[in-house]
Amino acid sequence: MSMSDPLGDMLTRIRNGQRAGLGSVTSPASRMRERVLDVLQAEGFIRGYSVAEMRQGISEITIELKYQEGTPVIREIQRVSRPGRRVYSKIRDLRQVYGGLGIAILSTPKGVLSDNVARAENVGGEVLCHVF
Repeated sequence: MSMSDPLGDMLTRIRNGQRAGLGSVTSPASRMRERVLDVLQAEGFIRGYSVAEMRQGISEITIELKYQEGTPVIREIQRVSRPGRRVYSKIRDLRQVYGGLGIAILSTPKGVLSDNVARAENVGGEVLCHVF
C-alpha cells in the first residue's frame, strides 16, 4: 500500500516516539527523509540516524531520539506543506519559528536546508515543516 505523505508519516513517528519516551523509532527510508534528518541532526534535535537495508531494494531508517533531563528536545514538530496544499516561501517572506528558537525546514534548489542556512544562502523554497 502506498503512502500519500511519507514525510508526514516520519514526523508523526518521531512525535509519537517522543511522547512514549522511546529511545529510537524506525521509518521506511527515502532520500528526502534522510535530508530532513540531516537538518534535524545538524540543528541538535535528534542524536542521529542510521539506514539499514532490510531486503533487496527496501531500506529502513532508525532514528535516535534526543532527550534532555527526561524531556524530549523536540517540543513540537509540525508539517506545513502537505501533498494537498503546497506552501512555498520567498526568503524575505519566511517568518522565524517561535522568535528564532525553532527552525523551519525548506526544500530549496540547493537542497533541504534549515531556515537559517537558507537565509545565508539567500534562497527560498517549499516549507516542509516547523520544529521547536
